[in-house]
Amino acid sequence: MDLVKIKISRVGSQNGDVPLPQYMTELSSGLDLFASILEDIVLNPGERKLVSTGIALSIPPGYEAQIRPRSGLALHNGITLLNAPGTIDADYRGEIGLILINHGEKPFVIKRRERLAQMVICKVYRADFQEEEALDVTARNSGGFGHTGK
Repeated sequence: MDLVKIKISRVGSQNGDVPLPQYMTELSSGLDLFASILEDIVLNPGERKLVSTGIALSIPPGYEAQIRPRSGLALHNGITLLNAPGTIDADYRGEIGLILINHGEKPFVIKRRERLAQMVICKVYRADFQEEEALDVTARNSGGFGHTGK
């Protein structure tokens, strides 16, 4: 796998014990992100809250970080990210926050150092649009949502 250097900084003075993002297995594509909170947060069903990760990044030009839900939290508790995937642009230097929502049936308690999301570093391509009178024809053409049936 190719490596890209990402500079990281801790945000806040009381998060030295919160792990930095980390791959949990040798072939993981996503790095787990941890809650950097001082007190437990209760996320009630249907409720959304911004949760601190305690980190900021300096991503090189040509890359982005995508923030994605953790499948185990979604399956077992109905916890997911409201804007998934979230995008961290190469020119953003602020703290990464996670907008969590509880689609489950019970309140969910978020604890300090809990793994809440995953971050994938991706190559970015810039589009150069060329306006045309008509586009090329394909077999699908303008077939939209559900056009192939069930």
